Amino acid sequence: MVLLVNGKEILQRAKEEKFAVPQFNINNLEWTKNILEECQELNVAVILGVSEGAAKYMGGYNAVVGMVKGLMKDLDITIPVCLHLDHGASFESCKKAIDAGFSSVMIDASKHCLSENISITKEVVDYAHQFDVTVEAEVGHIGGQEDNVSGSSLNATLEDCLALVEGTGIDSLAPALGSVHGLYKGEPNLDFVTMATIDQNLTIPLVLHGGTGIPDYDIKKAISCGISKININTELQIAWHEAVKKFVVDNPDVYDPRKVIGSGNDAIKAKIREKVQMFNNK
Repeated sequence: MVLLVNGKEILQRAKEEKFAVPQFNINNLEWTKNILEECQELNVAVILGVSEGAAKYMGGYNAVVGMVKGLMKDLDITIPVCLHLDHGASFESCKKAIDAGFSSVMIDASKHCLSENISITKEVVDYAHQFDVTVEAEVGHIGGQEDNVSGSSLNATLEDCLALVEGTGIDSLAPALGSVHGLYKGEPNLDFVTMATIDQNLTIPLVLHGGTGIPDYDIKKAISCGISKININTELQIAWHEAVKKFVVDNPDVYDPRKVIGSGNDAIKAKIREKVQMFNNK
């Protein structure tokens, strides 16, 4: 039987040993296959992130679960794999993912005031924990735009982080501390002081969204300040796009979609390997 693990099973060790587990977002079968194969080759645990938009594109939550479990079985994947709903916008979205078989969900109620964020998040936690599904939440506002997530930035405070964790029982926290979704306009400006303070005052792992475009030295510093999970999506998309664009130009008569889409596989895997090695995954 193919079993998915929840976030707690892999993130707590990362927190204790000061490395970061990668979350690579999946967009289709090829994306999922490439990530699973490369992480299996590297022998590292991985979190497969699925946005609501990507889930809809792939056919729905049940289709995603079936695809991931089918690939894991046929590819003989033995590493720990967590299937995670990324930026679930409501209790209903999180419930659908949990009922379909996701092993982890993120409820993003950060657009609401803190008290409402706590209320919505606790409802998700109470439901998810019945099924041994872990819950990530966000406090502050992580800016930028990626998939269907967009907004301006507002950094988190220690007080708000403590209130959200204590009021909900979440398993991991994404505090907004200067990162953005998608591509950066200018240089990233992460608040490492607050990041380290939050980590020192919480027992649960911290998550960094918007990992694309952050310099390696800042990524390593973030890990030293308590980040245990880093989300990557845009960088894989750009790597795939550049490779496929070149293939189409060089091979104008090739129309087989397997060859066109597959021409980006090596670029995706190379980017995955680069990120995993940089995150010092163990």
